[in-house]
Amino acid sequence: MLKSIILLSAGLDSLVSLGLKKDELNIELALTFDYGQKAAEKEIQASEKICKYYNIKHEVITLDWLKNITKTSLVSNEEVPAGDELKSPEKSAKSVWVPNRNGLFLNIAGAYADSYGYKYILIGANKEEAQTFPDNTADFINSVNEEFKYSTLEKPEIIAPLINYNKNDIVMLALKNKLPLELTMSCYNGGDKHCGICESCTRLKHALQANGDIYYTGILFE
Repeated sequence: MLKSIILLSAGLDSLVSLGLKKDELNIELALTFDYGQKAAEKEIQASEKICKYYNIKHEVITLDWLKNITKTSLVSNEEVPAGDELKSPEKSAKSVWVPNRNGLFLNIAGAYADSYGYKYILIGANKEEAQTFPDNTADFINSVNEEFKYSTLEKPEIIAPLINYNKNDIVMLALKNKLPLELTMSCYNGGDKHCGICESCTRLKHALQANGDIYYTGILFE
């Protein structure tokens, strides 16, 4: 029987990917990663709520060693830069880069797929973030799919349902399909509410504003 696994950070993109494809691809398991990021606790809590909502299994994978080799602001004591201050894609990527993060996460999911027979691995990569982060591009996903032909027996396929969508479109899809946006936690800073100023919050706010009032979805901002 067809079954799938998803990388779930509880951010907008992974939540919408799950909501859109949960039934079609029979998503049974979500993996959330704790690599010492500032928002780890809130991401895990939000992911648990999302998995409960969709009635799927949830596992948290701790990668302490990744924190130890990550020097950028997502993990270190360095302040996360404000999204509107990031004018260049190169500066943006460097300020929040985690070494080989998506490559590592997908290969861990690939091991799960190989062991438990998951046909598909879903990731929330999208067109907008692909302009800034090379590990969100279709070329990257295609390369890892090619790798899996050699590194796994099951040969799972990575699916990125949002690869051709920007954030405005993703929010529009969520609203059209009545997905539980109030469950998302997209902030880099890990507070009780979205800080509203980090890069991830800035992208989310702009997308919400493009689709109407930023508050009616139930997403909370400082």
